[in-house]
Amino acid sequence: MNRSRKASPEQAASADSDSFSKTLRRLQIELVKLQSHVISCDQKILVVLEGRDAAGKDGVIKRITEHLSPRETRVVALGKPSDRDRSAWYFQRWAAHLPTQREFVLFNRSWYNRAGVERVMGFCTKDEYQEFIATVPAFEEMLVRSGVNLLKYYLDISRGEQKHRLAQRRTDPLKKWKLSPIDKAAPKLWNEYSVARDAMLAATDTEVAPWTIVRADDKREARVNLIKDLLTRVHYLPKDKKLITADPTVVFPFADDVLKAKRLAQ
Repeated sequence: MNRSRKASPEQAASADSDSFSKTLRRLQIELVKLQSHVISCDQKILVVLEGRDAAGKDGVIKRITEHLSPRETRVVALGKPSDRDRSAWYFQRWAAHLPTQREFVLFNRSWYNRAGVERVMGFCTKDEYQEFIATVPAFEEMLVRSGVNLLKYYLDISRGEQKHRLAQRRTDPLKKWKLSPIDKAAPKLWNEYSVARDAMLAATDTEVAPWTIVRADDKREARVNLIKDLLTRVHYLPKDKKLITADPTVVFPFADDVLKAKRLAQ
């Protein structure tokens, strides 16, 4: 009599890893097809990735861009603004990095710094913050009307998972470059960042430029499902529609009821 043997935890983990790798590869092939269409049709793609420190933005970007053409793909991650930047129109330094025709550009954080870290850390005044909140919808509408396909994702990570990942950065020599004074302050300011996040999403989620939420505690699930959602939002052919159906419990559109139901990390 044959008895089925239960897989060990190591075997199960290995199987999960193989499944993830195969799915990711198929999705990356779809991304290459998407980019070919973008290039042939002179499209402009801009993906904005926001989220708390350690939410996984770097990892998502790496998987998206891994096999794309470096000539038509750019990742933008701007540092601390200079004195000149501070004296200019707020959106000016971001505008210089917007995609031109045939480009696929990803912003690892964006102008939304003003609604997040700048507001929480006191790096901008209340008037500057209010001016940003009032004008960003019009700015994004101009981008879309000019032909930019704008996709905005907020990676939502839980308090416990953020604490775990930040601790890893302190001990892993390959991740220490990610540490900054802002990272160290983030756990202590969790509640302040939550208030800023909710206000930002509520004020800047528009019909023209809506927010999409990604549950980010599980890195693999977040990466795979964000890519699936991205592929559904940009036209290209041929498209594997069965492959790119995202899990709605992982990726879902922001709406007022998201806050009312407390679906974001508290």
